[in-house]
Amino acid sequence: MKTNLKTLTNNVLLKVFLAILTIFLGSESAFSQSTVGTISGKAILKDGNSLQGAKVKISELNKTTITDSEGFYQLKNIPFGTYLVEIDLNGYDSMPATISIDQNNLDAKIDFELTYTSQKLEEVIISSGGNRFARKESEEVSKMKLKNMENPQVYTIVSKELMKEQVITDYNSAFKNVPGAGIAEVRNQGRTTSISRGFATPQLVRNGVGSFTYNSIDPSNLERIEVIKGPSATLFGSTISSFGGLFNRVTKKPFDFFKGEVSYSAGDWDLNRFTADINTPLNDDKTALFRINTALHSERSFQDAGFSKSFFIAPSFSYQVNDRLTLLIDAEFSASKGTSPTRLAPFTGATATAHSITEMGIPYKLSFANNTINYTGQQYNIFAQLKYKISEEWTSQTVVSRTRSSSEGYTVALTALSNETLRQQVTSQDYPYYGTDIQQNFNGDFKIGKLRNRVVAGLDFYSLRATRNDATINMPAINYKKPGDAYNNFTEDRIAPLFATAKFNNFVSNNERTYSAYVSDVLNVTDRLLVMGGIRADRYINKGVYYPSRDSIAGSYNQTAFSPRFGAVYQVIKEKVSVFGNYMNGFNNVGGSDFNGNTFKPNQANQLEGGVKFDFNKISATFSYYDIKVTNITRDDPDHANFQIQDGTQLSKGFEAELIANPIRGLNIVAGYTYNDSEYTKANPSVNGLRPTTAGSPRTANLWASYRLFEGPAAGLGFGFGGIYGSEYYQTNTATFKFSIPSYTVLDASVFYDRPKFRLGLKIDNLTNEKYWSYRLAAQNPTRVTGNITFKF
Repeated sequence: MKTNLKTLTNNVLLKVFLAILTIFLGSESAFSQSTVGTISGKAILKDGNSLQGAKVKISELNKTTITDSEGFYQLKNIPFGTYLVEIDLNGYDSMPATISIDQNNLDAKIDFELTYTSQKLEEVIISSGGNRFARKESEEVSKMKLKNMENPQVYTIVSKELMKEQVITDYNSAFKNVPGAGIAEVRNQGRTTSISRGFATPQLVRNGVGSFTYNSIDPSNLERIEVIKGPSATLFGSTISSFGGLFNRVTKKPFDFFKGEVSYSAGDWDLNRFTADINTPLNDDKTALFRINTALHSERSFQDAGFSKSFFIAPSFSYQVNDRLTLLIDAEFSASKGTSPTRLAPFTGATATAHSITEMGIPYKLSFANNTINYTGQQYNIFAQLKYKISEEWTSQTVVSRTRSSSEGYTVALTALSNETLRQQVTSQDYPYYGTDIQQNFNGDFKIGKLRNRVVAGLDFYSLRATRNDATINMPAINYKKPGDAYNNFTEDRIAPLFATAKFNNFVSNNERTYSAYVSDVLNVTDRLLVMGGIRADRYINKGVYYPSRDSIAGSYNQTAFSPRFGAVYQVIKEKVSVFGNYMNGFNNVGGSDFNGNTFKPNQANQLEGGVKFDFNKISATFSYYDIKVTNITRDDPDHANFQIQDGTQLSKGFEAELIANPIRGLNIVAGYTYNDSEYTKANPSVNGLRPTTAGSPRTANLWASYRLFEGPAAGLGFGFGGIYGSEYYQTNTATFKFSIPSYTVLDASVFYDRPKFRLGLKIDNLTNEKYWSYRLAAQNPTRVTGNITFKF
């Protein structure tokens, strides 16, 4: 009986597997005939990037196929014979190739390298259709050339093409396409934090290294945003990644032909935005290339007060010294002026009657701010990269990243003092950050016997220094439900005299250095089975807070941490279906000591994850389950007042799904869903067993679907629709008091007309005029209409 049951089960599983195989691959037969073969290969550009959407054909057999998101193609059931194989894509030059199929060459390989003529890759993809948003080629994610189907880690890509289609005018709106990111928490100086796997994750990574960006980020220079999921300290360190992952913004780079576009956007609340992107070779042999992006942006708040103005410019220069050596230097400079973002602390006293932002009843369109109380910001990021080809198997990459972010002026915080009153707290500050990241990587791609190894070994130096000069004053309480004439008393003329007697603090708030070494190896055990292992050693030096008035230092400490990672991938269907698992580690340095004088260790986050990835011409998807446990969390010592012990734990586990599909020509879908279960499992009694407030919504979803016409007089006309959803979450969550933020569903729509020489776009955000708030209880934009016109040349 057991044998029959086992046989029946195996037969059922085999039939299911063959059915799935047939659906996804469109197989005509499970077995090839003896007189036919297969022609396959890959199409790449001269710069090494994959080419999606190219038509590969054998004219005499009337056989055609299209290259997928990674440039691969396959022509099956080709009768024995000799054929001319051609590849065609508007805007690119290539040479046809001749290949023979016979008994000794049943699986023929032809790769094509194409060169640009007059159009950019994104335009060609648009003209040919295909799964346009599924490209996940990246060297930054694993610091080596590793395909998504070979990588046991999960990551999401938001491309500039998707951002253009959605008429993105601010950086935070791009994160509507990131599963689980939630509503951005905007802090003073304009810096933002989003959620990744239940952990607050700041924007600190640019081109794979630390950029320490504490001001707002302009999206005009973005090639794409890479969202790497899970603890990632092994390759990136603890200073620029959270336990939930990291956000890497990849900037635009020069290419070897002249191309440019200028764009203007206008919308509600006096939005005016001008951008330009110009690229050109600087010499005849095209070894020196230059590109510049710039943006001029201004808008006001939908509320009674609040504004932002900024100017941004980003030059980029690359020079191919010889066949082995390439130099890249790019920079970003910005200057901004605006009011500080809303930050509201609810009333949590014993008599509090409001337990949610909606119950609080604060008027949605009142800012409790004033445009004369503002601050200015400055920022620069300088990035230099030197790539040297040591041999056919080894390359060297040296990177120097330097940044400065600063703000000067007034920032405002709101604190509810009762069920009906709040006060405005104003800080006058001069607050600059200085950051440096120097990184040296050696990449190898070689075989030991028959085993292929792809290795990255690196050294990293990180430094961050910040000084503060600030003072804070409190304004009188006002009734926030009916403020009356007292609302008009909040102006710079009223607050400036109060700082004459305020106590200013002048100190070095951050003075940190980190010295790290790491190595990671991806080993091909077979052509389908890959295993990965890596480790990082990290020496952290915190020089503490320095008070020059007293010539004293507080809180200095040193710490050493090790961060391992392991993973495995098995390609069930070669380059199409992969099952994967990983162990990832992250850490966070902690200062101080317990009652007995034992110095604290770094917090450690350990993730176990498993899932499956699909990558077909029409569909790309990732499904994964993760379990993250954070240990060495400090909590109050129950036996010794004013001391802490380090035995706390926190769990974060959940499910993530991402789908990028092109079910029919012209229709593209990007969708995601996340479920996250986070709780303190051993912590102070006030929060033990509860969800951290910084974990965001337990459930989130995102969707964007667009359709464009490719033929006829309306070719280039398209429509888009989508939105985001987040379940209820907490701003305060303790055993004695809870304050919640309601769930939200925000729907958007767009219409666009994209032609080779111009593009028109119209976007409506928040179609249903949903009222929703960020973690800092900042009211988000109601319905907004934005129009865009872009000229290409």
